Amino acid sequence: MVRLFRRRSDPPAEQAAETAELSALMRAGTRRARGGVLGRLGGALRRGAADEEFWEELEEILIGADVGVRTTASLIARLRRRAEAERARDPAALRALLRDEMVALLEAPRERGLLWSPARAAEPPAPQVILVVGVNGAGKTTSIAKLAHAYREEGRSVILGAGDTFRAAAIEQLQRWGERTGAPVIAHQAGADPGAVAYDTLGAAQARSVDVAIIDTAGRLQTKKNLMAELGKVRRVIGGRVDGAPHEVLLVLDATTGGNGLSQARVFGEATEVTGICLAKLDGTSKGGVVFAVAAELGLPVRFVGTGEGLGDLAPFDAGAFVDALLAEE
Repeated sequence: MVRLFRRRSDPPAEQAAETAELSALMRAGTRRARGGVLGRLGGALRRGAADEEFWEELEEILIGADVGVRTTASLIARLRRRAEAERARDPAALRALLRDEMVALLEAPRERGLLWSPARAAEPPAPQVILVVGVNGAGKTTSIAKLAHAYREEGRSVILGAGDTFRAAAIEQLQRWGERTGAPVIAHQAGADPGAVAYDTLGAAQARSVDVAIIDTAGRLQTKKNLMAELGKVRRVIGGRVDGAPHEVLLVLDATTGGNGLSQARVFGEATEVTGICLAKLDGTSKGGVVFAVAAELGLPVRFVGTGEGLGDLAPFDAGAFVDALLAEE
């Protein structure tokens, strides 16, 4: 099983084994994407002619795969410059250049959070606080459960805060996941102040010496203005209760919604200072290119990807393994 929180200090043999398993997970998670729009990349590359027809076909494929017009134009411009400078004409050379540019794009966003950055010196003291945001239906609550499960597998104690008080069903859903993962859930009644839920969750985490507190939030209110105001308030409450918190703000995006989901995500970035992305339902999309648009247009690192419906089906995102999986020949 691939651990969600990998460390550079792990033994080399353990790192190699996890890398191999992660590559297999990425291949499985991107199977539909390879069979869909992005599956045409192989055919375009095999033609082996870096002519105008090739570049136009590549552009069509990437835009059709939800990479986005702006990101596609930037990616192709860099690729063309390198192909000309390095006189890359054969399929193998073009594939290698495309891989390099795709990986570079995904690794470009700067690190923002305090828990999952590979370069971090040390983790903040407990309770470590993770605020989770995203539109309704994106897979937010399920992703919270998977994250809680991963921490519990590492021997960490976890508490959940049912901060989506806008919907009674959201509270009940999180409580059911809490029972399955063994993580207690702090909840108020539907319609309650989500800031109060966050405050009480962190109070309980401190009183019980819990390692990790994960707080859910609403994905919809009557207006965008109300939603942003509420999320901003929750963030301030968290910061007032625990110094330096939230240590990560995780935005859950539905990989199947493409550019529409990306547009909606901007709202949450403005309100909560998002630090990373969890891409849910990656295994359910025949496109998959939204990952590149997220990195380029939101400037955010993708932290985790959902590879299935089980509690253990959440994997750490690895740019190289992801691109290799997309470009793999079946």
